[in-house]
Amino acid sequence: MRREDVAACERISSSAFHELDLRTHQRGWPEPSPRSEDRAARWRGRTEHLLDTDPDGCWVAEVDDELVGFVTSLVRELMWILASYAVRPASQGRGLGRVLLEAALHHGRGCLRGMLNASADPQALRRYVQAGFELHPHLLLTGRVERSLLPEVRHVREGVEADRDLLDSLDRRTRGAAHGPDHGVLMRELRLLVTDRASGSGYAYVDRTGSPVVLAATGRKAAAALTWEALAGSDPDTPVRIAHVSPANAWAVELAVAARLDVWSSGFLGLRRMKEPTPYIPHPTLL
Repeated sequence: MRREDVAACERISSSAFHELDLRTHQRGWPEPSPRSEDRAARWRGRTEHLLDTDPDGCWVAEVDDELVGFVTSLVRELMWILASYAVRPASQGRGLGRVLLEAALHHGRGCLRGMLNASADPQALRRYVQAGFELHPHLLLTGRVERSLLPEVRHVREGVEADRDLLDSLDRRTRGAAHGPDHGVLMRELRLLVTDRASGSGYAYVDRTGSPVVLAATGRKAAAALTWEALAGSDPDTPVRIAHVSPANAWAVELAVAARLDVWSSGFLGLRRMKEPTPYIPHPTLL
């Protein structure tokens, strides 16, 4: 992949995932809509970041000089992560996805562990299992927060650049590898909450709706405090979406039920040679 490919890759990603959302849409969910320009700009920014940090993990597929698919991946310490992966809908079923995934996996050939977030696409799931990944069902926790149910939260503060060492330490404890340079991207895009007490530490990146997008903590109590603080800042009229919650994170499901959020099954967490991280909520692409 080259830098001039990023815009075309974003369009393929948007088209492929919108088509998949339409195919897998569940009754009761909001109607799928194409990616907004704001989200598209953030996608391009994250992909350019990966081209800077992991150029050997980012590949495109061309047919007759036309870009029809791509994959982005990254290595952080001894972990390989699949960030994003799509083939144009009209070009699927021709083996391009398999070749792209093989190229990305080669980037992580020296890694001990691997992680990925997977949709419900059967072809992609088959490839992940063949590549040695175990699939763990994901949950989606969503709904409008009932304000009267919000508890008082103490000892959670706004995070700052000086917290980087703490964040990386929590990453290593929960998922086995630090986010390292990815924290710079996450800090630019999201609000950072931190708790750092003798009784427990943790951090959460929170989006504009008040939804935790990434969370790592030393225990359930710290994880719950960060999540409640995030939900307290949510818009009462906008549903929150806590996505990519694996079954090992029962604390998050219990909190969602207490907050009157709905619990749905949505996608999979793919893991290779590692246990489900907990307390942990992975980022959709940087995990």
